[in-house]
Amino acid sequence: MKEDGNFCNFGEHLMIDGYRGNRNKLNDKKIVAEAFEETVKLCEMKKLAEPVIYFAQPNHIKDPGGWSGYVVIQESHISIHTFPARAFVSIDVYTCKNGLKKEEICAFFKDTFELEDLEVNFVKRGTRYPVADVVE
Repeated sequence: MKEDGNFCNFGEHLMIDGYRGNRNKLNDKKIVAEAFEETVKLCEMKKLAEPVIYFAQPNHIKDPGGWSGYVVIQESHISIHTFPARAFVSIDVYTCKNGLKKEEICAFFKDTFELEDLEVNFVKRGTRYPVADVVE
């Protein structure tokens, strides 16, 4: 965490959209659950609860249904939303830690869901986060 005067960077948010993945793997709740566990380990994070994963039915707009889940970690959260019918997955890894292993995380998800293409966005969050408690 680099301090700049009275502020520092709060955290990092890695957003991955994966295309042309393996539809069977994207539709497998067990694989989604294992992906949460492995991401927590890869990022050296601490789970506050077990991952919660639901099957979301199609909404007849643009969502053909799939698995949606998240895990709350001490450092923030990880979410995964699969859309097997479209061979697509949307993943967020958000943490207050700095130095996310972006390439390793992307490679892990590409391999896990056999994704042919990734769209990756990375945002530094809270760039004006106070370095000390606010005193009234």
